Amino acid sequence: MAEAPSSCDCFVSLPPGSRDNHVIFGKNSDRPRDEVQEVAYYPGASHLPGSMLECTYIEIPQAAQTHAVILSKPAWMWGAEMGANDQGVCIGNEAVWTREPVSPGEALLGMDLVRLGLERGDSAWAALTVITGLLEQHGQGGQCREDPEPFSYHNTFLLVDRNEAWVLETAGRLWVAQRITEGVKNISNQLTIGAEISAEHPELRSVAQAQGWWDGQGEFNFSQVFSSENPPARMELAKKRYKGGTELLQQHDGSMTAEVMMSILRDKPSGICMDSGGFCTTGSMVSLLPRDPSLPCIHFFTATPDPSRSIFKPFIFSECTTPVPWVVSPQFGPDDPVRKQPRFQSQVDRRHDLYKAHQEALNTMETNPDEGLAVYEILRDLESQCLNDILTMLNGKIGEDELGDLFFDCVDTEIKFYQ
Repeated sequence: MAEAPSSCDCFVSLPPGSRDNHVIFGKNSDRPRDEVQEVAYYPGASHLPGSMLECTYIEIPQAAQTHAVILSKPAWMWGAEMGANDQGVCIGNEAVWTREPVSPGEALLGMDLVRLGLERGDSAWAALTVITGLLEQHGQGGQCREDPEPFSYHNTFLLVDRNEAWVLETAGRLWVAQRITEGVKNISNQLTIGAEISAEHPELRSVAQAQGWWDGQGEFNFSQVFSSENPPARMELAKKRYKGGTELLQQHDGSMTAEVMMSILRDKPSGICMDSGGFCTTGSMVSLLPRDPSLPCIHFFTATPDPSRSIFKPFIFSECTTPVPWVVSPQFGPDDPVRKQPRFQSQVDRRHDLYKAHQEALNTMETNPDEGLAVYEILRDLESQCLNDILTMLNGKIGEDELGDLFFDCVDTEIKFYQ
């Protein structure tokens, strides 16, 4: 079997780590190379009492009210690798393996929990309580890639809002969380919370003691107590990437901007921009969250693989968000291989229009480097112009309503350039 993905990296910079009075979130989603990641917008909605919600594998009770969300998600699943809501909350997740066994049954995927936290949480802490409550009630588990070969894992999460960030690490239904209020922080496929615990599952320590993992006397260090004794090779490799990501963040501590965060996500020498074997960075996201609540949050998505050869396109929540069909994959209903039992016995073409155009552009870059590079340089200029426009808007010189359709316009422009 091919090596499973080393998976992902999440980053956050809070003042004074950021150059301006902004909180900046960034994430790369490292997944199977041919997996399509779509960017989908779902408006807020009210739901009738007793309504049920169909997640990737199981149904759970629906919330009375859900927030509007923008998600970067593997096209085959209900949940998301990363995303944001209209309350200024961003969440991303990572795969981890712990001493707690991975459940063989189907439950909520970590990606389902990302989406649920965004749909139901109006702050990073509120989203964390949503995720931990659902985790304790329904558990986590199920096939994590579009393949009949079993592959599942536990999850860690980075939850961010305008004021603070939380690292949430899980082991089965157990969990622990650490609050981050300033500076820079990253996570990458390993347990990182030691003794600096801000919140935890009420039975966390008693379970650890009953299993003989902790004597109940000394300092309780979550990562030491719950880390797997025989971690997969992918987790060992992630230690190097985690260290490299930390070094890149620290180099820019005090001067972090959205543009710098994009450059970190594009960094191939560190492995953060992943491109090895059967896996690669299939989608990327950066969010700019001004501390000033009167200013809008700006979320940037690639919607295509390899951020070093993609451009980030800005999205702003507004009352009249224009749908962008070119970054949403085809739907297959009950005939979808994820819906049939046994699952994933066949393949369907999930490529959306931008994905197809981007693939063709990459092929052009390989066969005709000069032509491909010229197109890419034009698009990078467009990306830079968008960043400049956004900074102008945050300085109060351009109205927010003028930028409400930026994501639509930028995707449309990118496709036309490729053609």
